[in-house]
Amino acid sequence: MRTESTSSSQIENLTVGARLLALAELDQSNSDNARVVVANVRAMEAALALADKLDEDAILAMQAELLSRRRGWEEHAGSYRDGLVWVGSTSVSPRGAQHIAPQAEQVPEAMADLVRFMHRDDLPVLVQAAVAHAQFETIHPFGDGNGRTGRAVVHAILKAKGVVTHTTAPVSAGLLIQTEEYFDALGAFRDGDARPIVERFTAASRFAASSGSGLVDDLAGQVDASRQSMKGLRRQASAWKVLPCLVAQPVINARFLADHLGMNDMTAQRALGQLTEAGVLEERTGLRRNRVWQHAGILRVLDAYAQRLRRG
Repeated sequence: MRTESTSSSQIENLTVGARLLALAELDQSNSDNARVVVANVRAMEAALALADKLDEDAILAMQAELLSRRRGWEEHAGSYRDGLVWVGSTSVSPRGAQHIAPQAEQVPEAMADLVRFMHRDDLPVLVQAAVAHAQFETIHPFGDGNGRTGRAVVHAILKAKGVVTHTTAPVSAGLLIQTEEYFDALGAFRDGDARPIVERFTAASRFAASSGSGLVDDLAGQVDASRQSMKGLRRQASAWKVLPCLVAQPVINARFLADHLGMNDMTAQRALGQLTEAGVLEERTGLRRNRVWQHAGILRVLDAYAQRLRRG
């Protein structure tokens, strides 16, 4: 999910490394980009949680998660835009813009029509997701966050239709490596040709399946290596409860263990000590307070995957 969220944000020129993103999850980062990507993760979580009731309220909830933590945009979170928006040109005037979205008063009806389309069951799911996404971007229902919300909607559709069940395929990673083709396909859709956007989503999905499988294998390898390093620990040791969490959150602190695993401070510190002694975690701050521990191997895997995803 974080790989998908990072890739979706990078399409919008918002780049952040795995460690900074993990630190932002702990409220330990001053990076604005990292906070924005964390908000994208929250939007993705909302998309998957609301997939079974994919309606306008669900879409509004996704966008609310995306913007509610962005300074200056709180009042726009979870509501349709009330003014004209356009893509390209300048922020001053739509003159010469690549796309001018429908008037604000047309957005609710257009979105209701889109939701009806998403609930159809007579189309191949990937075709339906691609067309729904392109129509969403054409409507551009929000003042900000349309691209990232629109890509989160794709995952809600894929889950609602049963294409994915237990994981999030990084489809945006496939779109990222050919960003210009993706934008061109959206333009072609607005001109009446849906074929390019379906082809782009097909190619991106193949990339997500193949590269995502490799990423899963590499992360599983890091977990297996950590298990080997922990062989000397008794099976009841609290460190074993922490290990599975490190794939999703490779940088942790005692508060994270308290919030997510219900550990008291003494148990959390013991677990962190056990994992550090086993060589699974390392403490990088050198501080007496506000200390964080990281799994260097998992961070390397995530950053190596991101390095292969060049914005094309």
